[in-house]
Amino acid sequence: MSTLQRPVAIVDNETTLCISLAARPSNHGVRFHNYLYAKYGLNFLYKAVAPRTIEEAVAGIRGLDIRGAGVSMPYKQSVIPLLDAVDASASRIEAVNTIVNDNGYLTGFNTDYIAVSTLVVERGIEPTDAVAVRGSGGMANAVVAALTDTGFSGTIVARNHETGPRLATRYGWKYSPTVPEGARMLVNVTPLGMKGENANDMSFTTEEISAADIIFDCVAYPVETPLVSYATQAGKTVLNGGEIIALQAAEQFEKYTGIRPSAADVEEAESYTRNPTVG
Repeated sequence: MSTLQRPVAIVDNETTLCISLAARPSNHGVRFHNYLYAKYGLNFLYKAVAPRTIEEAVAGIRGLDIRGAGVSMPYKQSVIPLLDAVDASASRIEAVNTIVNDNGYLTGFNTDYIAVSTLVVERGIEPTDAVAVRGSGGMANAVVAALTDTGFSGTIVARNHETGPRLATRYGWKYSPTVPEGARMLVNVTPLGMKGENANDMSFTTEEISAADIIFDCVAYPVETPLVSYATQAGKTVLNGGEIIALQAAEQFEKYTGIRPSAADVEEAESYTRNPTVG
């Protein structure tokens, strides 16, 4: 894939600032948002920061009139008491990943939850009670909540005998350490297939995939995981993590700027993010 040249950004004393808060900041959001700010000719700037404390960071958002903030671990829960309002998308899973500042009034959202809900509806996936979700961490919480609220139910499949049953109980699902027979929709919310030591692993067996109709892999880096590749070749309906990333990023961008970026522009920005060039 060829790399893209970054558009020229506008930065002056009228620039609107957005940030992301993380213990270990990355450049993903920085590159993505700044690319689209420049492409749309917006006088915005995005910067990733590692706050000394979340309390000081939120005070800074108010005091400096920072328009918006992405929120990563370990602040997704601890930020909630510091906000003025929490949208249903965040209160449902008790986790905030986006803050919007409207003249000093701070509202927390969860765009992962919004993205998953939007994706299954836009792809026309009919609700079923035969879903198997592998994973029981923070992202699994968002995925299961979103699926539940769009009419799905099923089984949480997790090796962790504490977080797995807890997640299942919270949303009225079943729990099992193994994939139950009859699962028609398989959802991976684990690192299996992610770039790194688990890159060659699949979260479900070939037999489980063959018996299912829909495969949903939430891994985004890379988008073409072994699970996605195998399921595609097997003729299954496939949803991937890249679709989640694109939808949640577009949602966040719109909340900050009031502009909904096109799917093509989101893909272009993601391409730049993965393969940045200076220029």
